[in-house]
Amino acid sequence: MREYQRCTRCIMDTTDPEITFDEKGVCNHCNAFDEYSKNNWFPNEEGQRRLSLIIEEIKAKGKGKEYDCILGLSGGVDSSYLALKAKDWGLRPLVMHVDAGWNSELAVANIEALVRHCNYDLHTHVVNWEEMRDLQLAYLRAGIANQDVPQDHIFFASMYHFATKNKIRYILSGGNLATEGIFPKAWHGSAMDSINLKAIHKKFGQKPLRDYKTISFFEAYIWYPIVKKMRTIRPLNYMHYDKAKALEELKATVGYKPYERKHGESLFTKLFQNYYLPKKFGYDKRLPHLSSLIVSGQMTRENALRELAKPLYEPDELEIDINYFCKKLRITRTEFDALLNVPIHHHTDFPTWNGRYMLLKRIQNFFARITGKKIKIYS
Repeated sequence: MREYQRCTRCIMDTTDPEITFDEKGVCNHCNAFDEYSKNNWFPNEEGQRRLSLIIEEIKAKGKGKEYDCILGLSGGVDSSYLALKAKDWGLRPLVMHVDAGWNSELAVANIEALVRHCNYDLHTHVVNWEEMRDLQLAYLRAGIANQDVPQDHIFFASMYHFATKNKIRYILSGGNLATEGIFPKAWHGSAMDSINLKAIHKKFGQKPLRDYKTISFFEAYIWYPIVKKMRTIRPLNYMHYDKAKALEELKATVGYKPYERKHGESLFTKLFQNYYLPKKFGYDKRLPHLSSLIVSGQMTRENALRELAKPLYEPDELEIDINYFCKKLRITRTEFDALLNVPIHHHTDFPTWNGRYMLLKRIQNFFARITGKKIKIYS
């Protein structure tokens, strides 16, 4: 069995092909988190001050409107806790959920309980299943690591298109550094890259994407942030966000029921992260997740290693989930096994918008030097 070098501070190891270690054995992810968090993570009084200003701004801009922001709700702990806090802050979000066809019954129940408790209006965008199925099969045939792109992209695209249509400038996101501060770039590409998505679908898909809405490069980096002045706010970065305590508060307040596994709200993501990735690529997403909790002070390295030692799946549960997966995608078990064995590709084996992004960054940096102001080009 191959041995992997592991970080002496977190638990990331050399299954990330781009990982490096300093003289103390600490990985580049830990050092990057420390550097980035200085200006982007405020689990203190400074965070409370900044968050108060942001909330005041959202309320002021939304005055006279039915909603002052949009809150994307997946049913996971992060977005669910954010929904609870938004009520405490007196915000008036329109809660938006994107149903890509893989919701667990528990996720639906948790979303309903939250919306009912907070007295929110819920808008659910139901994705055209035949198109989603075709796109997900295309990604499986492509043999790339980030199989969550079809779900992730439509989630963000639906929110931004809906926000623009309804003239709402602020989107609240449960994304945060405390639980997601570490993630190896080598394992995935941008879920926002519609050029990459369309290229993969063009080569491996079989149906045209008529209802599946995407976000173009122009929309993501020019139209939304500069023309429409839209902003995605991540309030959890301005508080001491402890995921375990957040879960307990959700359970006590709305009767929230936890999932047995991370991302248990999506049956696709559950199988993808706990079986497909480890089996095909050797990637265990518990590594960055638990490492994020370590560097944000929510878990000790010793406890993380104990969690890592647990099996990703119990055999009976795995068979149930594979059978459901095959039935849902209308493929046989033989076809499923064949998809697991297609040649591995990196997402950059297909066209991306990386070149456009680098050009825009150079233009951004040029204007920043000329004007002395930091220019934000992404909403």
